[in-house]
Amino acid sequence: MHTTTKNLAILGSTGSIGTQALEVLEALENKELFNVVSMSCGNNIELFISQIKKFNPEKVCISSPDKAKELKSIFPKLEIFSGEDGLIELASDKSLDIMLTGTSGYVGLKPTLKAIENGVDIALANKETLVMAGDIVTEAARRHNVKILPVDSEHSAILQSSGGEFNKLNKIIITASGGPFLNKTKEEIFSATCLDALKHPRWNMGKKITIDSATLMNKGLEVIEAHHLFNLPYEKIEVVIHPESIVHSAVEFKDGSTVAQIGLPSMHIPIQYALTYPEREIGIKSNSFSFIGQKLTFDKPDFEKFPCLKMAYYAGKTGGTMPVVLNAANEVCVYKFLRGEIGIKDIIKTVEKELENHSLIKNPTLEEIFETDREIRNKLC
Repeated sequence: MHTTTKNLAILGSTGSIGTQALEVLEALENKELFNVVSMSCGNNIELFISQIKKFNPEKVCISSPDKAKELKSIFPKLEIFSGEDGLIELASDKSLDIMLTGTSGYVGLKPTLKAIENGVDIALANKETLVMAGDIVTEAARRHNVKILPVDSEHSAILQSSGGEFNKLNKIIITASGGPFLNKTKEEIFSATCLDALKHPRWNMGKKITIDSATLMNKGLEVIEAHHLFNLPYEKIEVVIHPESIVHSAVEFKDGSTVAQIGLPSMHIPIQYALTYPEREIGIKSNSFSFIGQKLTFDKPDFEKFPCLKMAYYAGKTGGTMPVVLNAANEVCVYKFLRGEIGIKDIIKTVEKELENHSLIKNPTLEEIFETDREIRNKLC
């Protein structure tokens, strides 16, 4: 059992992951397990103010300098930072024991690397960190003896099912609900509206990740993440469509035995497990799953209907800067789609075009990764 209080930073405290993480902290039976040292948010200043009052952090960061000034007028004694530099400032705190990166997008990468350099364990909910720079991040974690604990339900399920014995695995099976378009035709998907794409049948998530789930790009990004988290080749990472979202993922050991983690859909559980790992502390408990009367179905993904998943496998296997291109092009296009500027077909065609036209850098430096990211964003924005 934990005997000492851990200093915790939460990046993205007002987002879907961050708010649920704070609910986890409030529900823990042992209130002394964590001390929230720092928090960050994007633009939801009203919610952020209430969180600051409740959790009393020492430092905070908000995206806008103007909103940072507004916060300072309310909390004059609080250390307040803004922008990407502010996130790095929070991550530079050597008193931290663990940092939850719940931010969305590429802004999570630099602060995560900074925290790793300081020996801080990472509860990772930011896909872009490993998609963009998985080799660099995992090597830094190894060098500084840092644990990267996945918050995604699928990767958490793999961690739980494997018992951490990744060297004994034959393959991993990542499940996907199939999203709102599972039973739609290719033509229906390509002509779908933003409102259609945001109607996820199983999970309550932020808008960007919900669109990615509709195109199965989210699952593709998870495949790349899994490659880095569990050190397995892409040929041993299988995606299976499982609409009921009861089996959150599974592992097959080298002796042929398969172990799965199951339960009703809940993001609180993987968040709680990552924060309290390797213990299972008493806190939030999901509703019990009953096997009686259940019918669970599994199928292959349709790469013709969901080409984003196929492109993610291609980018991951190619490596180098190719996943950076995949991520940046997709992110720009998803936000354009959310603003009503383009359709889903445009997301797919644009990502495909950028991958085809990219001049690969096989072993990029961190600066080359960021430069590739900037080039794609500047070109498409």
